Amino acid sequence: MSLARRHRDRILAAQTVASAPNVGAGTPAAAPLPAAGGSPADRASAQIAMRLTHDLRRLKEIRAVSGKIAAKREMIPAYVNWVKGLLAADAGVGTGTCAEVLPTVMVWLIDIGEFDDALELLPFVLRHKVQMPARYNRDAATIVVEEIAEAALKAHAADQDLDLSVLLRVDDLTDGIDMHDPVRAKLAKAIGTQQLRHAEDMEANADGRALIEAALASLQAAQALNDRIGVKDKIKRAQKLLTAHDAAAAAPATETGGPAA
Repeated sequence: MSLARRHRDRILAAQTVASAPNVGAGTPAAAPLPAAGGSPADRASAQIAMRLTHDLRRLKEIRAVSGKIAAKREMIPAYVNWVKGLLAADAGVGTGTCAEVLPTVMVWLIDIGEFDDALELLPFVLRHKVQMPARYNRDAATIVVEEIAEAALKAHAADQDLDLSVLLRVDDLTDGIDMHDPVRAKLAKAIGTQQLRHAEDMEANADGRALIEAALASLQAAQALNDRIGVKDKIKRAQKLLTAHDAAAAAPATETGGPAA
């Protein structure tokens, strides 16, 4: 796609949102096709709505999760300019089916593991109180917290990491937003588990101790929010690691400056 075409698409998206009534209103209905003489912004809205309708139908026909993820990865680039136009206008998402595009893309980005890109959209979604499409059955903050936390916990179960900065950013962006305790507990568990994984590889110094303490606090917060969250063993592990850390830090040094044998 040419630079001129990309610029035009962004402007059309921005114009559409700026002129749309009831921005951020409830779950949008399907947008009717404009008449042939409609404005460029109307035609752009109809086109993006048709694309989303087509893509959702295609996803519904795919059964395998891996197939759905691959399809979403293929679909997302077609919406990039529209989303950038909405962000530039900073006036909401409009109405009708086109209003579902940005929140849908945010969820798809999480689904394909592009967490940073998804979190770039969340402040806009929260600021404009964007309604999630009815098919998600949850508000935006809850979806982001739960889906990214579950992705982290799945990675941990496979002895893999998920970038701690992503988890902490989710926590920061959704701080103070009311949601069910079990959902918030998942995020606290994911953060605490990732912190503990890092702490186990650190030396016995002030930074190492601080990370162990942070992990312990996160895991205890998860336990307080949901006593069935499954962190009791991790809490014990963090407590033992803290004791071992303090013992190592207090051990007398050898003549060469290393810890005593």
